[in-house]
Amino acid sequence: MKLPRVALFVAVTAAIPISLLAASPPPAPTAANPLPSGLMIEIEGAIGPATARAVKEGLAAAAARSAEIVILRLNTPGGLASSMRDIIVDIVASPVPVIGFVAPSGAHAASAGTYILYATHIAAMAPGTNIGAATPVELGAPIPGLPGGGEGGEPTKGTSPNTGGDTLTAKATNDAVALIRSLAELRGRNADWGEKAVREAASLSANAALDAKAIDLVARDVPELTTRIDGRTVELANGAQRTLATRGIAVDRYDPGWLIRLLSVITDPNIAVLLMLAGVYGLLFEFMSPGLIAPGVIGTICLLLGFYALNLLPIDYAGLALMLLGLTFLAIEAFNPTVVLGLGGLVAFLLGTAMLFKVEQPGFTLSKPVVGGVAILVFGLSALTARALWRIRKRPALVGGEAMPGMPAEVIDWHGDRGHVFAHGERWRAQGGEAFLPGDKVEVAVIDGFTLTVRRTTGRNAEPDGERP
Repeated sequence: MKLPRVALFVAVTAAIPISLLAASPPPAPTAANPLPSGLMIEIEGAIGPATARAVKEGLAAAAARSAEIVILRLNTPGGLASSMRDIIVDIVASPVPVIGFVAPSGAHAASAGTYILYATHIAAMAPGTNIGAATPVELGAPIPGLPGGGEGGEPTKGTSPNTGGDTLTAKATNDAVALIRSLAELRGRNADWGEKAVREAASLSANAALDAKAIDLVARDVPELTTRIDGRTVELANGAQRTLATRGIAVDRYDPGWLIRLLSVITDPNIAVLLMLAGVYGLLFEFMSPGLIAPGVIGTICLLLGFYALNLLPIDYAGLALMLLGLTFLAIEAFNPTVVLGLGGLVAFLLGTAMLFKVEQPGFTLSKPVVGGVAILVFGLSALTARALWRIRKRPALVGGEAMPGMPAEVIDWHGDRGHVFAHGERWRAQGGEAFLPGDKVEVAVIDGFTLTVRRTTGRNAEPDGERP
């Protein structure tokens, strides 16, 4: 009878850990097996060099943390073609699926934003948003690696020449059509509507875009978006198929950092021009007053930031040369006042600012009030400096031999028509047309070498400059 009791005890003892293991919660995730998460990169406002850099770094961060998805939230009127193409290249090559999401309600992805949305693995829009109006202003070379976008940039189906415009417009339009059709073929979207958005600046609301198969779904917010894309399969750059597991995942917002925020500020054309102007005049003030260090330091920093910003923007270097030539003429005008240099410098500066930028895209145009205000400021500053220098030139000299005539002096000794006087803190040889007594107050009429010609002063209270030894 003892054997069954022992067997029963062993069975019960063995069953206790098994039941506890079944009732215990699953182990916490470790670094080797983390819970899936997402990263959201926001494109807000005009697309420029700072936006392209933020997207590149955000995609790299998502790949480093093995994120399940990247949500690219779009609310943009468009931007520079070069920056748009950089973003598209990064999206196509991303090892992490990129979900384009036009949000919140009232947002839009116009112009360059439409191309970027077409490049994403899954395209979504919030209700009350719109896309389209993708007619190019300036587009560069085709992107290698996309269907129809290899070497030579052969246009794909539907890229017939645009006979309604000149050759350059037709080339840019056909290139843009080839790009958007390539992206549509890559992601299985409506290529015909994409071409219409380029050629006719067509636009669609969220529901109309879904009906036209320009996007994949409509979602109110990020939680609904992640729920609805759960289980979908996308194709990555290496050709691998990936099924998304996004239901209930946490989505973190990517912070681009202060450097990219600074870049977004200085690449505004108006800020770049003002930085260059501040740099030139900071150095000018440093040259005029060498003892002042701050204007030179601030001017150098502003000038370098301005050149760096202009280097990132599509500028016309002839316009930049005219701007610098105009500022040089105005600087010379300040030191050597002439009407010709001042007017010529102002005209060159205004022509340079008008020619500076090759394209005019939302967020990348020079403001006419800013240009006018800067022109008035530059001309006014040059005029005030020239006027001050002109007044200084007309004043009598305050030092040296030119300052001696009219200066009071005191007779030290005198014999006949010659003697010595004390003037300007020094003992001088003197001559005069009359006899003087020691202590008489006289004034200098003429200086000839080291000899003063003196005459009697009208008042007896004039004191010589300095104290008599």
